[in-house]
Amino acid sequence: MAKLSICMLLMTFLFSTLCIFSSSVTATFPRSPRRSRLQAYIEASCQTTLYPALCVHSLSTYIGSNTTIQNPKQLAQVALKASLNRALYTRAYLKKVANELKAIKAKEYQTVKDCLEQINDSVDQLSQSIKELRRLDGKEQQGAGGGGDDLFWHISNVETWVSAALTDASSCVDEFPGQRMSKLKATVKGKVLNVAQLTSNALALFRRFASRYQAKKP
Repeated sequence: MAKLSICMLLMTFLFSTLCIFSSSVTATFPRSPRRSRLQAYIEASCQTTLYPALCVHSLSTYIGSNTTIQNPKQLAQVALKASLNRALYTRAYLKKVANELKAIKAKEYQTVKDCLEQINDSVDQLSQSIKELRRLDGKEQQGAGGGGDDLFWHISNVETWVSAALTDASSCVDEFPGQRMSKLKATVKGKVLNVAQLTSNALALFRRFASRYQAKKP
């Protein structure tokens, strides 16, 4: 019993020491100012979107990575990337579900298949919009005075493609009306709704970036 008590006392002492050391490390290495500024910038920018909490969550995951977020354009690029990644994940999920439903000739197959086609379109449109946004780099340097028409053309293309991606994702969500539905339909709807909401946020952040040029448009 004496040996057991000594062991318990030793374990308690070690645990207390570890907790004190952990607290000391946390106090010594506080949250970096750069991360705090970037987090604040993301939170302020996301207030212009329809789903600010989702916006903050999706963009905050890029803090600490090699991704650069310093201005509205880069923020829009990251938002579009987040939307595309979610659309790709959802497309893969829908393909798997569609194949399983087709194998058993389930009645939900056609609905999921139609939704898959719409999300596939969203993936293509988001990919195009990201490429088009990158083409704006040189046009921005020229400004709206020189080569301005090309600048507005690229901006219009991005907005058109992102809007189309949002429409396709929203149309898929509309395929699952009401609250009472099977677990499968509820899961599909939830994943596609997430794509639509992220795309809506990306569109809002892109329009925020583009507004500085739209104001100069003749």
